[in-house]
Amino acid sequence: MSKADIGLIGLAVMGENLVLNMESRGFNVAVYNRTTSRIDEFINGRGAGKSIIGTHSVEELCESLVRPRRVMIMVKAGAAVDHVIESLLPFLEEGDIIIDGGNSHFPDSIRRTKELEEKGLLFIGTGVSGGEEGALLGPSIMPGGSPAAWPLVKPIFQAIAAKTDEGEPCCDWVGRGGAGHFVKMVHNGIEYGDMQMICETYQMMKEGLGMSNDEMHEAFARWNEGVLDSYLVEITRDILGYREENGEATLDCILDTAGQKGTGKWTGVAALNAGQPLTAIGEAVFARCLSALKDERVVASKVLAGPDTAFDGDRAAMIDDLEMALYASKIVSYAQGYQLMRAVSEEEDWDLDFGAVALMWRGGCIIRSRFLGNIRDAFQKNPELSNLLIDEFFEAAVREAQGAWRRVVSTATQLGIPMPAIGSSLAYYDGYRSGRLPANLLQAQRDYFGAHTYERVDKPRGQFFHTNWTGRGGTTASSTYTV
Repeated sequence: MSKADIGLIGLAVMGENLVLNMESRGFNVAVYNRTTSRIDEFINGRGAGKSIIGTHSVEELCESLVRPRRVMIMVKAGAAVDHVIESLLPFLEEGDIIIDGGNSHFPDSIRRTKELEEKGLLFIGTGVSGGEEGALLGPSIMPGGSPAAWPLVKPIFQAIAAKTDEGEPCCDWVGRGGAGHFVKMVHNGIEYGDMQMICETYQMMKEGLGMSNDEMHEAFARWNEGVLDSYLVEITRDILGYREENGEATLDCILDTAGQKGTGKWTGVAALNAGQPLTAIGEAVFARCLSALKDERVVASKVLAGPDTAFDGDRAAMIDDLEMALYASKIVSYAQGYQLMRAVSEEEDWDLDFGAVALMWRGGCIIRSRFLGNIRDAFQKNPELSNLLIDEFFEAAVREAQGAWRRVVSTATQLGIPMPAIGSSLAYYDGYRSGRLPANLLQAQRDYFGAHTYERVDKPRGQFFHTNWTGRGGTTASSTYTV
């Protein structure tokens, strides 16, 4: 067999399916896995008869590749990636490319790009979204790192990526250093928000409206034909309709504690560091944390009282309201994610193409949805758009949904049904549309107890003042700075 076009290390679910995807597109692939028995199982199983080379050492893998070598790593983020990179270095030469396709934290990709370039090697840190099915049939791919590496991997990545209805690959160059993994991180944060909002809608339907799984299945099926057309709404429809062999709903058998791998938390921390109000995604992360307190919640449920109120309105109308509330909240979550991307792009000098990011998310990935095309259109019309909510399409969509949104949040509050992500999205919308917020009082409080100073409406921005509120504080003020 001739030498391989690309090598891949890590034959877990994503790695194995990416290999099969690459091979199906005409590429010869060499594979290696730390547990070498897994290599033989794969070569003799799903990889049998295909243009896949099984290798049993890192050295053998590197020897089997055409130059410049392209080696893709699909292992757990963190120290494992660094360990694999170190094991590769003795067998690579100048101009070879190492690709990290896991969910690495973007500061690690910034560091790895710099370190490998100093050794004469090229690095790509790429987000890969779409799960098992996406990896096999066509994922969304978000590459960043060493710009010189992109032309050398572009033919492979764009061949295996998902395609839009117009045939455009959901993969393009994102930017230097950690840009690719940063965009994937924000994607995952938006995914957290989407999933939590859908879960809140499900709880309102189930507990507030007393809907059966079959009724909810029908509602989500209908929604998936309209403005909420998306992968996550589609799979929610399927989950609600799935039954055990005995006819019992599988969903009802699943424990209500959610796991997480950290990308949502990273997105929230990045937003805090950048000073961006990522409220919907933040609440989604905290909702998972709350779900993990299962034993405490069971005890609290027997002690803490909620409202003794039942829904007595028009159920069909409330279902329609829920559709619009979920739609508006999703728009806010994406708007916040794009705000964060803009802030960090400016800080890191990445010059992210936000329309291109929307294109990369239109197919293959977990957050793919109908209105990503509208997001792309918005940034094509105005690349300097400060917030999606200001765009004509999204402003009109949220304005139309606003009444339903408010009815849902107020009804949920009256019924005692938590809606942290949907509720915080509405609060963000109201805050963002406010020309004046109560932060003037907050600044007065800070100046009162800590002499932190404030700006005035009747003076130019950038001039700071201090008031001796008690008559005992004197005129000395604290220095002004933003953490």
